[in-house]
Amino acid sequence: MAVKIRLKRMGRRKRPFYRIVAIDSRARRDGREIERLGWFDPLKTDVAVELKEDRIIHWLQLGAQPSETVGNILSSNGIQYKLHLISEGKSEDEIASELIEWQ
Repeated sequence: MAVKIRLKRMGRRKRPFYRIVAIDSRARRDGREIERLGWFDPLKTDVAVELKEDRIIHWLQLGAQPSETVGNILSSNGIQYKLHLISEGKSEDEIASELIEWQ
C-alpha cells in the first residue's frame, strides 16, 4: 500500500478547511484516512496550520510521499529541514539549535 500525506477538504462551500492526513494513494480525496496529522486553514491570517510533527516525521521515515502542497506547508514550518537533520544523524540538541538558527 502506497501512503501519501495530502489534504482532505472539509468545510462548507466557499469556506475551505483542510485536514492533513496520511491516506492510501488510491483512495479518493475525501476518502477514509489512515491517520490525521494536522489541519490547514487557508482563510486565516494568524494561525493557519497545526501539525503533529512527530507523526509526520514517522510517516515520512516509513516512505510516505507528501503532495506538492503539503510539501510546501512542511517546508515553511521547518519539518522537511528537521527530517533532513535527523537523517544526517544529528542529536536532539543540535537539531534544536539549528532549527532556532533557521527561523
